[in-house]
Amino acid sequence: MYNSYFRDNMIKSTIVAYASGDLNGDRISDNVYLTGIKTKGSQFIENITLEIQNGMTGEFTNITFNDNAGYNPTIFLGDFTGNHVDDILIGINSGGSGGIMYYYIYSFINNKEHLLFDFNVYNDLYKYDVIYKDNYKVEVISKTNKQKYIIDISNKGFDYLDEIYYENGKLKGPINGFVNPISGLYPVDFDSNNVYELLAYQKIAGRYNADSLGYILNTLKWENSRFDLYNQNIAIFGAQL
Repeated sequence: MYNSYFRDNMIKSTIVAYASGDLNGDRISDNVYLTGIKTKGSQFIENITLEIQNGMTGEFTNITFNDNAGYNPTIFLGDFTGNHVDDILIGINSGGSGGIMYYYIYSFINNKEHLLFDFNVYNDLYKYDVIYKDNYKVEVISKTNKQKYIIDISNKGFDYLDEIYYENGKLKGPINGFVNPISGLYPVDFDSNNVYELLAYQKIAGRYNADSLGYILNTLKWENSRFDLYNQNIAIFGAQL
C-alpha cells in the first residue's frame, strides 16, 4: 500500500484517506488514496488529490479537484450506477459556518476516470425560494421540480415571532429566507439491490444562517447516465412539549 511513489512526494503531500475495491471491473482490488498538504498547527488540508493505483499493474492515475482544500476528507466506495463495480465518493468539509461540503463521485471503469457527481453542478441545479407568510407560515418553493412546501413556525417562541408578526398573525414586513448549498451527501441503498442512491441534505434558513427552519432532503438515483431527483422531502424541527 505504501510504496516509493509516495515516499518521493512525502516532502509536501501525505496520505489523508485510503480505501480499496475493484474500480476498473477486472475483479482485482485497486487502491484509492486521497493525498494532501497538511497545514502546520491546523487540521486544514490543501491540494487534496485523488490517487488511484491499479491493483494489477501498480500504475497510478491522479485526479485533481476544482475545490481541493478543507477538513476531514473521506472516501466511500460503492456501486452507484448498477454496473457491479465500485465508484468513488469523495467528501471534503469546507470548514465554513454553514457546514457546506464538497462532494465528487468518480467512476474508473476500464481505467478511465469519469465524473458522475459534482457538488457545484448540484448546487446550481437545485434552487429554492423561502418566503415568510402571514399566520406563522413559511413557504418553501423548489424551483427545479416545481414543488411547494409550507412550514409552520408557530412553535418558534414569543420573542422570535414578536419581531416578525403583529398580534393578529400578519407580517410586519416582507422576509425572505434561503437554502444553503449541500451540507451532507449520504449513500443509501433504499432498494436493497446493492446499488446506492444518494440522500442530499440542504439546510433551510430564515433571517440568518443560524435561524434554522429545517432541511430539504433530496434523494438522487442514477438514471439515463446521470443522478436524477427521485424523491424530495422537508424535515422540520420539533418543539418541547
